[in-house]
Amino acid sequence: MRFISTRGRDAATFSEAVIQGLAKDGGLFVPVTLPDLRPFLARWHGLPYTELATEFLALFATDIPADELRACVEEAYASFPNPASPAPLVPIGNDGRLYVLELFHGPTLAFKDFALQLLGRLYGRHIRATGHPVNILGATSGDTGSAAIHGMLAQPDAHSFILYPEGRVAELQERQIACTGSPRVHPLAVRGNFDDAQAIVKEIFGDPAFTAAHHLTAVNSINIARILAQCVYYLYAALRLGATGDNPKPLEFVVPTGNFGNVLAGWLLSKMGLPRLCYRVTTNTNAVVSNFFQTGEYSPGTVKPSLAPSMDIQQASNFERWLWWHFKGDYREVNASLDTLRDGYSLSMNDTPETNISAASCSDRIILATIQRVWRDYNYLCDPHTATAFAHIRRGVPSVILATAHPAKFPETIEEATGTRPTHPSLEALKARPVVKQVLPAETEAIRAAIEAALR
Repeated sequence: MRFISTRGRDAATFSEAVIQGLAKDGGLFVPVTLPDLRPFLARWHGLPYTELATEFLALFATDIPADELRACVEEAYASFPNPASPAPLVPIGNDGRLYVLELFHGPTLAFKDFALQLLGRLYGRHIRATGHPVNILGATSGDTGSAAIHGMLAQPDAHSFILYPEGRVAELQERQIACTGSPRVHPLAVRGNFDDAQAIVKEIFGDPAFTAAHHLTAVNSINIARILAQCVYYLYAALRLGATGDNPKPLEFVVPTGNFGNVLAGWLLSKMGLPRLCYRVTTNTNAVVSNFFQTGEYSPGTVKPSLAPSMDIQQASNFERWLWWHFKGDYREVNASLDTLRDGYSLSMNDTPETNISAASCSDRIILATIQRVWRDYNYLCDPHTATAFAHIRRGVPSVILATAHPAKFPETIEEATGTRPTHPSLEALKARPVVKQVLPAETEAIRAAIEAALR
């Protein structure tokens, strides 16, 4: 299968797209065509997670031998405490209409592990096959950084450069990034917000000579392998809840999202032959994505710090991929839309953005009240991001809430809401370790200099 850039001037195989991360023209890679999954669904029903992931990804990673792809997948999910069930479906209540898909059982207790443990193995395969080093560069609003780092620690000589907004991630999220003790991990705390960090990463990847000289590749959800890996847990849940087959049941996924990558992964299944799936986007007060699917207007503003810091985003990278499919692959329309946003204007759609995506947002007050209510009514602790989904389930609609992080990553917020302070052994162990980071201005040249110094 071939992958092309959303901006129309670059193409690649799956492996090339994974290693490049961002296309050379600054766009994001997308599959030239999406496969029809319907012929496979009957056979896939009941498969263990790793087998389902291997068979699904094989439709896209056509340049990787089947045994090598299987090995990458099996090794990735072997890092989960229960590889046989890395994404458990937990029923909530007694009516059989509400489930939580727990995506926080990986090494760093966040949904990003599903993609980034696999991505690390794909990078390792590339290193072994070519003898060329790979160093990762990414920006994080909380969970991506630690998941990327832990996906790469097993790769010899690979360096990880992770940008995050100084003082704007949870303490334990920062410790997962900055307390590894590895000299090959470089936490770069920028004096700004996540959008500033993400813009720097994109600007650096816009310089092919620099990225090639330093063997840099992208780990943010701009990397197509991350999106495809995340498709699998939606498919896994849909198969188990009867939302596939000849007479599929309707099912709504309620998805906390900031950078739009998580919900995009699910939405792609609808374009691959699963028509009864719907998606409810939930955000915090940084509601640029949810506002768009409510009003048709994409109008980025100023980032507001919140109790759900991983969604403190106003520039959602994967919105560009959605535009590409919305405009049916017309990259000229994509470029015109991006130019409008770069010029500081809002982007308005004359038609309804999507019929199977609805949206809602939450204030911090609602997040706290929801955590309290879910604990009281269901004896279930949810983190602040997952609380945005619990706050906006639709009564009577069969729904799956995506639980994106372990509540122990946000102990102060959970304790304020419930009086209960959750813990996790891996997080408790971090508290005794020193935080090692560089605090830098949110300037591209400062980050470039830090990378050069580390690799010199």
